[in-house]
Amino acid sequence: MRPEDVLADLDRRADLGGGAERLERQHGAGKLTARERVELLFDPASFEELDRLVTHRCRDFGMEDHVIPGDGVVAGHGLVNGRQVFAFAQDFTVFGGSLSETNAAKIVKIMDLALKLGAPIVGLNDSGGARIQEGVVSLAGYADIFLRNTLCSGVIPQISAIMGPCAGGAVYSPAITDFTLMVKHTSYMFVTGPDVIRTVTHEEVSKEALGGAMTHNATSGVAHFAVEDDRECLQTIRDLLAFLPLNNLDDPPRVTPTDSPDREDAALDQLVPDAPNHPYDMLDLVRSIADDGYFLEVHAHFARNILVGFARLDGRPVGIVANQPSVLAGTLDIDASVKGARFVRFCDAFNIPLVTFEDVPGFLPGTVQEYGGIIRHGAKLLYAFAEATVPKVTVITRKAYGGAYCVMSSKHLRTDFNFAWPTAEIAVMGPEGAVNILYKRELEAAADAMAARAEKVAEFRDKFANPFVAAARGYLDAIIKPRETRRKLIAALRHLDTKRDRNPPKKHGNIPL
Repeated sequence: MRPEDVLADLDRRADLGGGAERLERQHGAGKLTARERVELLFDPASFEELDRLVTHRCRDFGMEDHVIPGDGVVAGHGLVNGRQVFAFAQDFTVFGGSLSETNAAKIVKIMDLALKLGAPIVGLNDSGGARIQEGVVSLAGYADIFLRNTLCSGVIPQISAIMGPCAGGAVYSPAITDFTLMVKHTSYMFVTGPDVIRTVTHEEVSKEALGGAMTHNATSGVAHFAVEDDRECLQTIRDLLAFLPLNNLDDPPRVTPTDSPDREDAALDQLVPDAPNHPYDMLDLVRSIADDGYFLEVHAHFARNILVGFARLDGRPVGIVANQPSVLAGTLDIDASVKGARFVRFCDAFNIPLVTFEDVPGFLPGTVQEYGGIIRHGAKLLYAFAEATVPKVTVITRKAYGGAYCVMSSKHLRTDFNFAWPTAEIAVMGPEGAVNILYKRELEAAADAMAARAEKVAEFRDKFANPFVAAARGYLDAIIKPRETRRKLIAALRHLDTKRDRNPPKKHGNIPL
């Protein structure tokens, strides 16, 4: 055959992956093929494939008779929203997407290129795990990938999509990356599968219950997004990348705003209820101040007492961290602290300003939290905010009590601008708890204890449960009308555009993991 005919035949075989029957089976399972996924992820006609003709080197167990160009992974680079991105897509139709020596080498090559060129890396995972026929060579391939994940962390954004099985050691690569997406009903992740669990612990559990999309989005917190199908997954990745810089030396991409920076929302003046124990939805505030009301929430199903995600203010990407009074009264617990800390550290690594909305009555009390290490986990959020050197702006809408006041990006943690609504309450603890401690003996001796307590609570609230004492100390830069919040935030971020701050020289800190 002529060389060009040989190349054409190899190209045809690479396009077919595991063959027409297996491609059809992939569609029958509700999944797109690896090449279809890549086409949807990248801008049209922009993807350049690398190592298309690579094949495995295994000559045992009859593998010499099963040689497929590409060896089960599509790898390369292209444009997403007009900016360079690297990606690999595991092909489940070829040996179940299993990782081989050459398969891993292809992934490592584009990870090295992405790091060298300062561009994000996206991994589309759909694999049965290590290729058993290749033994330790396959395991070595995983370790090579894990090393690159670690070296890339904080340098280039890393996004993982679980679009099929991801089990055993394979789960640790997505776990190191910045964001993980899972497709409902067709993807799952676990270190140990149901069959082994049944044998070892005698527990009966399905794949979906053990490691499905909602399990890891709502219960374990391993995944950050749960989507309905492959197409939504790939579009969500594109939406996410639109907020992120290419690397840690770049600024996030700005867009031309269509929403006025001077827009006010009179409805915010009535957002906080008169009764201090009545909830409200913090999402109403976040969407009100965001450009065009758009908020890309991250970890939406996990630790719902805190909100994190991305929005734009006058075309500028910002990271939002907000207590959610409608869930557990917005208290900070173990999961919320870890969720918030991880997001804050990501934003700080990639030069994304942080906007914090605070309404927190404190840390969640109870033996479950104390035994679970709320002190250690709560310190993670404190550490993350204190460590962050990006522009930081905080708005206190209502409660800011005790240590939680300090943790939620208070002025004392180098936050640049701290604002409060007139409804803000800043105190060591809530009025009811404070009165019970300060006036315990007096209340016990009172003829009408309930009336005496109500009087003392009102007195305490007037004296301390307001923002004016903190403002007088300079802990707040201004008390603002709620309707002005968007305008004030945009003005603050403009002033902070040239901010330069740094931490003391060190190899790295020792965050309380």
